Amino acid sequence: MTKAYTPAEDRYDNGMKYRRCGKSGILLPEISLGLWHNFGAVNPLSDSMDMAHYAFDHGICHFDLANNYGPPYGSAEETFGQIMRRSFRPYRDELFISTKAGYDMWPGPYGNWGSRKYLMSSLDQSLKRMNLEYVDLFYIHRYDPETPLEETLQALVDIVRQGKALYVGISRWPKEAAKTGYDYLAAHDVPCLIYQGRYNIFDRDVEESGILDQAKENGVGFIAFSPLAQGLLTDRYLDGIPADSRIAHGGHLKKESLTETRLHQIKALNEMAERRGQNLAEMSLSWVLKDERVTSVIVGASSVNQIEKNLRALQSPQFSREELQQINDICSGDCGLE
Repeated sequence: MTKAYTPAEDRYDNGMKYRRCGKSGILLPEISLGLWHNFGAVNPLSDSMDMAHYAFDHGICHFDLANNYGPPYGSAEETFGQIMRRSFRPYRDELFISTKAGYDMWPGPYGNWGSRKYLMSSLDQSLKRMNLEYVDLFYIHRYDPETPLEETLQALVDIVRQGKALYVGISRWPKEAAKTGYDYLAAHDVPCLIYQGRYNIFDRDVEESGILDQAKENGVGFIAFSPLAQGLLTDRYLDGIPADSRIAHGGHLKKESLTETRLHQIKALNEMAERRGQNLAEMSLSWVLKDERVTSVIVGASSVNQIEKNLRALQSPQFSREELQQINDICSGDCGLE
């Protein structure tokens, strides 16, 4: 018989730090766990449970999902639902659980994008899969250029009023649409809690386009996904493409992403991380978290060991002005390889 899970008593006192999410009452862990990969039906449930338990034992109380995470679609939520039933149910009020809808989920005209029908139907399905009565946070997963913004935003308002989500957020919206969203939601007494966007050393669009500043100005938090550029900002590809890597498997990360220039940049950043007494992943997470506009970073994991390594970023030394400039120089092409 499997022993019942009991979380670590020191889970909030063993190194995790928490940041306020915009102008809200919510504090999020600086590192959150995303279930995009490695929590689907193709992965052993025991591995998924081990990672979720380790995360919670170390203060990670925010778990980020979406309707189509898997594979197959929906299976990451089903996995999390089993973890809720077997382990986390007594600790539901300590957890901050998010899910999303906006990308393709089921066939036909009502299983994609930002219509009221899709968002509400999708969330109902998500709640059943996760064995939940409500989620803490529900996102529109992407901007829909065809559906009127008012329809999408009013659906978010009504989802909160129905008690199916406590907060709402937007993900990957262009700046002008985001401002419309912030204003509409605030006017309907359901302020946007958070913006989720890609942000890492290599991809700084949210910084350069003003998304980060705009979120702060509107009292909205910001959570970064892909802070390690899907594994490029780790030691994974320093010596080529491993057979078990995302690039080798032909997933979202393509072989074309690892150009000769990019590899030189990765090696230069890795040398810099070593001089700081860190590995590249730790330094890359620390780089995102150095920005006070960032509430949290979402990390994925395929093992407990990966989560443990990522958590070391919380003990990172501060960056000097010279180090930040060196990172900028490396990313602009001046690698300075030794």
